[in-house]
Amino acid sequence: MAALLRLALRRDRLRLPAYALGVAGLWGAMLAMEAASPYAALADETRIFATTPAVRIFGLASGVGAGANMAIRGGFVVSILAALISALTVVRHTRQSEESGRSELLGARRHASLAVALLVATGANVALAAALTAAGVAAGQPLPGALTAGAAIGALGTVFAGVAAVTAQLASTARGASGLAAAAFGAAFLVTGAGNVLGSADPTGTRVTAAWPAWLTPLGWSQNTRPFGGDDWRPLLLSVATFAVLTAAAFALEARRDAGAGVLPVRRGPARGSVAGPFGLAWRLQRGALLAWGLASAGFGLVFGAIAGQVTDGSAASARWYERMGGSTEIAGAYRAAMVQMAGMAVAVYAVQVLLRMRDERLELVLSAAVSRARWVGAQLASAGLGAVAILVAFGACMGLTGGGPLELVGASLVQLAGVLALGAVVPLAFALVPRRAAAVAWAALLAAILLGPMFGGATFRLPERLQDLSPFTHVPKAPAVAVSAAPVAALLVAAALVTLTGVAVLRRRDLAGEI
Repeated sequence: MAALLRLALRRDRLRLPAYALGVAGLWGAMLAMEAASPYAALADETRIFATTPAVRIFGLASGVGAGANMAIRGGFVVSILAALISALTVVRHTRQSEESGRSELLGARRHASLAVALLVATGANVALAAALTAAGVAAGQPLPGALTAGAAIGALGTVFAGVAAVTAQLASTARGASGLAAAAFGAAFLVTGAGNVLGSADPTGTRVTAAWPAWLTPLGWSQNTRPFGGDDWRPLLLSVATFAVLTAAAFALEARRDAGAGVLPVRRGPARGSVAGPFGLAWRLQRGALLAWGLASAGFGLVFGAIAGQVTDGSAASARWYERMGGSTEIAGAYRAAMVQMAGMAVAVYAVQVLLRMRDERLELVLSAAVSRARWVGAQLASAGLGAVAILVAFGACMGLTGGGPLELVGASLVQLAGVLALGAVVPLAFALVPRRAAAVAWAALLAAILLGPMFGGATFRLPERLQDLSPFTHVPKAPAVAVSAAPVAALLVAAALVTLTGVAVLRRRDLAGEI
């Protein structure tokens, strides 16, 4: 087992340190930027977080302060990174090694790979917690708050390492295990967000008490530690207990299954193949993710539509936030535009996620038939694009059902497709240029587009316009609050087409096993 642990650490000797230092550097930079804001601005932002139900899905307001505010905005981003990286680390050292035959080649004893994966992931989260604490102190924040923030994120990542340990036993493939772990995080986000939205703000409008659903998930426990606003470590005991239960469950499940198989039975396919060409294959591979995203989008649409009537009764700070993001002084219209833009950014995450499966397909087998590389890329983009359309329509229709104007909101949601396609086009280009690093490039581009876009760069951080213009979401018309202009939509679609064609041209020139 010691030799296996050394091998795992050697495989991740660059990946995990870069992850911990990169996330800590991002956290420290955001804290330093927030600390430069005057107290009046911080108080204004806190009231936005506390009195705007739609914004509460990202976290709980815990008082006025740079650290408390960043625990909501930056804490949500860091939480996603910690959970997903932890899950992928465990899957890589368990199910992926088993799927590739590496575990059998090494002759590892039963449970050894799982134990090593959990040790590596747990160690990485301890290192991340320490790095986040150091970054917080370096940014001028008090040690207790910085330590609580680091511990909360590290504990969240560790819990999702345990989640991935279980999903690696349930699924028979690395893709399935990763998908189940990602779905678990998505469910945690939905339940926690519902608890936060249903919570209540105190009379000062600077602190929110979450409703009971937020206490059902690891994400809710992490947020209720309230870094820089109370520093309550008691919720982390729930994370420790949950990780212990998940670890025991993972070892028990591994003892019950055959090597190379999963606990969940693999569904038998039809007697005769039903995949019609590369588009049919892409659609079949993406339909599970599409169903999950569609249901989540519909749920959020219903919630955001139902609380639309509360917007006009919110605070002045909340109204100003909607005006900046929605592009209108008419609050109801600005709110609808803001929610549609948030849906567009979420759908961009879906598009990047499903397009990155291009790396996992057995491309040699597909291209051995009468399929060109351009046709294969086109099938991937067409499938992802149709899925994005379906999710946007589901969101707009459901928000309109509870908030009024379903047709108008469906149309406004579809306007966001231009920004989604512009970001989605980055994936085939990255796959063509640097296939091994395509995921890192695509996710970095998406994260930058969201942080520089109208929600963070404009409405929250108020970054210079030249930086906001780097995000495609900045150029998407703010429908339905303002009239839709064809020029920016056409420009984004042309840009997406040019980036895609460039990716196809590069892919046609390189060997499948190499890079340009």
